[in-house]
Amino acid sequence: MPSTDDSPRSASASFDSGSEGDDGRIHRFSLAERIIHRVTAVLMIVCILTAVVLYNGSFSIAIGHRHLIEVIHVYCGFALPVPMVLGAVSVAYRADLHRLGRFSSADSRWLRSRTRRDGTIRVGKFNAGQKLNGALTSSSILVLLATGIIMYFVTLAPLPWRTGATFVHDWFSIAVGLLVIGHITFAMKDPEAREGMRTGWVTRQWARREHAAWLHEMSDGADGGQTREPVDP
Repeated sequence: MPSTDDSPRSASASFDSGSEGDDGRIHRFSLAERIIHRVTAVLMIVCILTAVVLYNGSFSIAIGHRHLIEVIHVYCGFALPVPMVLGAVSVAYRADLHRLGRFSSADSRWLRSRTRRDGTIRVGKFNAGQKLNGALTSSSILVLLATGIIMYFVTLAPLPWRTGATFVHDWFSIAVGLLVIGHITFAMKDPEAREGMRTGWVTRQWARREHAAWLHEMSDGADGGQTREPVDP
Protein backbone atom coordinates (compact mmCIF):
# COMPACT_ATOMS: atom_id res chain seq x y z
CA MET A 1 0.00 0.00 0.00
CA PRO A 2 1.50 3.37 -0.93
CA SER A 3 2.26 5.74 1.87
CA THR A 4 -0.05 8.73 1.83
CA ASP A 5 0.40 9.95 5.37
CA ASP A 6 0.66 13.74 5.23
CA SER A 7 0.69 14.61 8.91
CA PRO A 8 1.93 13.18 12.20
CA ARG A 9 -0.39 10.43 13.35
CA SER A 10 -0.60 11.73 16.90
CA ALA A 11 -1.63 15.20 15.76
CA SER A 12 -4.19 13.77 13.35
CA ALA A 13 -5.76 11.49 15.92
CA SER A 14 -6.20 14.32 18.40
CA PHE A 15 -8.87 16.11 16.38
CA ASP A 16 -9.83 13.96 13.36
CA SER A 17 -10.21 10.41 14.56
CA GLY A 18 -13.51 9.45 16.07
CA SER A 19 -15.08 12.70 14.92
CA GLU A 20 -18.17 10.97 13.62
CA GLY A 21 -21.77 12.05 14.01
CA ASP A 22 -24.68 9.81 14.87
CA ASP A 23 -25.60 9.68 11.17
CA GLY A 24 -22.14 8.40 10.21
CA ARG A 25 -20.89 11.72 8.88
CA ILE A 26 -17.22 12.55 9.37
CA HIS A 27 -15.89 15.81 10.77
CA ARG A 28 -13.56 17.39 8.20
CA PHE A 29 -13.02 21.06 9.06
CA SER A 30 -13.17 22.94 12.36
CA LEU A 31 -15.16 26.13 12.84
CA ALA A 32 -11.96 28.20 12.83
CA GLU A 33 -10.89 26.72 9.47
CA ARG A 34 -14.27 27.43 7.91
CA ILE A 35 -14.28 31.02 9.14
CA ILE A 36 -10.74 31.58 7.83
CA HIS A 37 -11.74 30.17 4.45
CA ARG A 38 -14.84 32.35 4.20
CA VAL A 39 -13.19 35.58 5.28
CA THR A 40 -10.21 34.97 2.98
CA ALA A 41 -12.58 34.18 0.10
CA VAL A 42 -14.54 37.39 0.61
CA LEU A 43 -11.38 39.52 0.79
CA MET A 44 -9.94 37.80 -2.29
CA ILE A 45 -13.08 38.26 -4.36
CA VAL A 46 -13.33 41.94 -3.36
CA CYS A 47 -9.69 42.45 -4.36
CA ILE A 48 -10.27 40.78 -7.73
CA LEU A 49 -13.46 42.73 -8.49
CA THR A 50 -11.97 46.07 -7.48
CA ALA A 51 -8.85 45.31 -9.53
CA VAL A 52 -11.02 44.66 -12.58
CA VAL A 53 -12.68 48.04 -12.10
CA LEU A 54 -9.37 49.85 -11.56
CA TYR A 55 -7.64 48.29 -14.58
CA ASN A 56 -10.55 48.33 -17.03
CA GLY A 57 -11.33 51.80 -18.30
CA SER A 58 -14.91 51.06 -19.36
CA PHE A 59 -15.79 49.57 -15.96
CA SER A 60 -14.01 52.40 -14.18
CA ILE A 61 -15.99 55.04 -16.07
CA ALA A 62 -19.31 53.23 -15.70
CA ILE A 63 -18.96 52.66 -11.95
CA GLY A 64 -17.10 55.82 -11.02
CA HIS A 65 -15.89 56.49 -7.45
CA ARG A 66 -12.40 55.43 -8.47
CA HIS A 67 -10.78 56.69 -5.28
CA LEU A 68 -13.22 54.71 -3.12
CA ILE A 69 -12.66 51.57 -5.20
CA GLU A 70 -8.90 52.03 -4.82
CA VAL A 71 -9.19 52.43 -1.04
CA ILE A 72 -11.31 49.27 -0.79
CA HIS A 73 -8.82 47.37 -2.96
CA VAL A 74 -5.81 48.49 -0.91
CA TYR A 75 -7.25 47.78 2.51
CA CYS A 76 -8.74 44.42 1.52
CA GLY A 77 -5.34 43.54 0.05
CA PHE A 78 -3.56 44.50 3.28
CA ALA A 79 -6.12 42.46 5.25
CA LEU A 80 -5.86 39.36 3.05
CA PRO A 81 -3.13 37.57 5.06
CA VAL A 82 -4.66 38.49 8.43
CA PRO A 83 -7.18 35.59 8.72
CA MET A 84 -4.43 33.05 7.91
CA VAL A 85 -2.07 34.59 10.46
CA LEU A 86 -4.73 34.70 13.18
CA GLY A 87 -5.67 31.12 12.32
CA ALA A 88 -2.34 29.98 13.74
CA VAL A 89 -4.00 29.84 17.18
CA SER A 90 -6.13 26.93 15.94
CA VAL A 91 -4.64 23.46 16.45
CA ALA A 92 -6.71 22.02 13.60
CA TYR A 93 -5.68 24.82 11.23
CA ARG A 94 -1.97 24.39 12.00
CA ALA A 95 -2.21 20.65 11.45
CA ASP A 96 -3.95 21.11 8.10
CA LEU A 97 -1.27 23.60 7.05
CA HIS A 98 1.25 20.86 7.79
CA ARG A 99 -0.73 18.46 5.62
CA LEU A 100 -0.96 20.96 2.76
CA GLY A 101 2.77 21.60 2.91
CA ARG A 102 3.80 17.95 2.74
CA PHE A 103 4.03 16.48 -0.76
CA SER A 104 4.26 12.67 -0.81
CA SER A 105 5.15 10.13 -3.49
CA ALA A 106 1.45 9.28 -3.73
CA ASP A 107 0.76 12.91 -4.62
CA SER A 108 3.21 12.68 -7.50
CA ARG A 109 1.48 9.55 -8.77
CA TRP A 110 -1.89 11.24 -8.38
CA LEU A 111 -0.82 14.17 -10.54
CA ARG A 112 0.58 11.89 -13.26
CA SER A 113 -2.44 9.60 -13.32
CA ARG A 114 -5.20 10.10 -15.88
CA THR A 115 -7.63 8.20 -13.64
CA ARG A 116 -6.71 10.01 -10.44
CA ARG A 117 -10.31 10.28 -9.23
CA ASP A 118 -11.20 6.58 -9.44
CA GLY A 119 -9.93 5.83 -5.92
CA THR A 120 -7.02 3.63 -7.03
CA ILE A 121 -4.49 6.02 -5.48
CA ARG A 122 -5.34 6.43 -1.80
CA VAL A 123 -5.43 10.14 -1.02
CA GLY A 124 -4.92 11.81 2.35
CA LYS A 125 -7.02 14.67 3.66
CA PHE A 126 -5.92 16.86 0.73
CA ASN A 127 -5.13 15.70 -2.77
CA ALA A 128 -2.12 16.97 -4.72
CA GLY A 129 -4.19 19.50 -6.64
CA GLN A 130 -5.43 21.06 -3.41
CA LYS A 131 -1.89 21.18 -2.07
CA LEU A 132 -0.61 22.90 -5.19
CA ASN A 133 -3.49 25.37 -5.12
CA GLY A 134 -2.79 26.17 -1.47
CA ALA A 135 0.93 26.69 -2.11
CA LEU A 136 0.41 28.85 -5.20
CA THR A 137 -2.33 30.94 -3.63
CA SER A 138 -0.52 31.60 -0.35
CA SER A 139 2.77 32.46 -2.07
CA SER A 140 0.97 34.73 -4.55
CA ILE A 141 -0.73 36.57 -1.68
CA LEU A 142 2.67 37.28 -0.15
CA VAL A 143 4.03 38.57 -3.47
CA LEU A 144 0.98 40.76 -4.02
CA LEU A 145 1.23 42.11 -0.48
CA ALA A 146 4.93 42.96 -0.84
CA THR A 147 4.52 44.61 -4.25
CA GLY A 148 1.38 46.39 -3.11
CA ILE A 149 3.23 47.91 -0.16
CA ILE A 150 5.98 49.17 -2.49
CA MET A 151 3.40 50.65 -4.85
CA TYR A 152 1.27 52.27 -2.15
CA PHE A 153 4.00 53.71 0.08
CA VAL A 154 5.92 55.57 -2.60
CA THR A 155 8.72 56.74 -0.28
CA LEU A 156 9.80 53.19 0.53
CA ALA A 157 11.56 52.48 -2.76
CA PRO A 158 12.95 54.34 -5.80
CA LEU A 159 10.95 54.67 -9.01
CA PRO A 160 12.55 51.68 -10.82
CA TRP A 161 11.55 49.43 -7.92
CA ARG A 162 7.99 50.76 -7.96
CA THR A 163 7.81 50.23 -11.72
CA GLY A 164 8.99 46.64 -11.34
CA ALA A 165 6.60 46.09 -8.43
CA THR A 166 3.70 47.31 -10.56
CA PHE A 167 4.62 44.89 -13.36
CA VAL A 168 4.90 41.94 -10.97
CA HIS A 169 1.72 42.92 -9.12
CA ASP A 170 -0.30 43.09 -12.33
CA TRP A 171 0.79 39.69 -13.60
CA PHE A 172 0.41 37.96 -10.25
CA SER A 173 -3.08 39.47 -9.98
CA ILE A 174 -4.01 37.79 -13.25
CA ALA A 175 -2.52 34.50 -12.07
CA VAL A 176 -4.42 34.65 -8.78
CA GLY A 177 -7.63 35.45 -10.63
CA LEU A 178 -7.17 32.35 -12.78
CA LEU A 179 -6.41 30.26 -9.68
CA VAL A 180 -9.60 31.46 -8.01
CA ILE A 181 -11.66 30.71 -11.12
CA GLY A 182 -10.16 27.22 -11.27
CA HIS A 183 -10.76 26.67 -7.56
CA ILE A 184 -14.41 27.68 -7.84
CA THR A 185 -14.87 25.57 -10.99
CA PHE A 186 -13.61 22.41 -9.27
CA ALA A 187 -15.62 23.19 -6.14
CA MET A 188 -18.82 23.48 -8.18
CA LYS A 189 -18.22 19.97 -9.50
CA ASP A 190 -18.15 18.48 -5.99
CA PRO A 191 -21.20 19.45 -3.90
CA GLU A 192 -20.09 17.36 -0.94
CA ALA A 193 -16.70 19.05 -0.80
CA ARG A 194 -18.58 22.36 -0.59
CA GLU A 195 -20.80 20.89 2.11
CA GLY A 196 -17.69 19.90 4.06
CA MET A 197 -16.38 23.45 3.93
CA ARG A 198 -19.78 24.93 4.72
CA THR A 199 -20.79 22.69 7.64
CA GLY A 200 -17.53 20.92 8.53
CA TRP A 201 -18.99 17.44 7.91
CA VAL A 202 -18.87 14.94 5.01
CA THR A 203 -20.27 11.47 4.49
CA ARG A 204 -18.14 8.40 5.07
CA GLN A 205 -18.88 7.27 1.51
CA TRP A 206 -17.43 10.48 0.05
CA ALA A 207 -14.38 10.27 2.30
CA ARG A 208 -13.78 6.67 1.25
CA ARG A 209 -14.04 7.58 -2.44
CA GLU A 210 -12.06 10.84 -2.44
CA HIS A 211 -9.75 10.64 0.60
CA ALA A 212 -9.43 6.99 1.53
CA ALA A 213 -6.08 7.33 3.31
CA TRP A 214 -7.50 10.11 5.50
CA LEU A 215 -10.51 7.95 6.41
CA HIS A 216 -8.18 5.05 7.25
CA GLU A 217 -6.04 7.38 9.34
CA MET A 218 -9.08 8.48 11.35
CA SER A 219 -10.24 4.92 11.82
CA ASP A 220 -6.84 3.93 13.19
CA GLY A 221 -6.99 6.81 15.63
CA ALA A 222 -10.49 5.83 16.72
CA ASP A 223 -9.29 2.29 17.43
CA GLY A 224 -6.74 3.81 19.77
CA GLY A 225 -9.49 5.39 21.81
CA GLN A 226 -9.06 8.96 20.67
CA THR A 227 -12.65 10.14 20.29
CA ARG A 228 -12.83 13.81 21.00
CA GLU A 229 -14.14 16.44 18.60
CA PRO A 230 -11.89 18.98 16.90
CA VAL A 231 -11.54 21.98 19.18
CA ASP A 232 -9.81 25.29 18.70
CA PRO A 233 -8.11 27.07 21.56
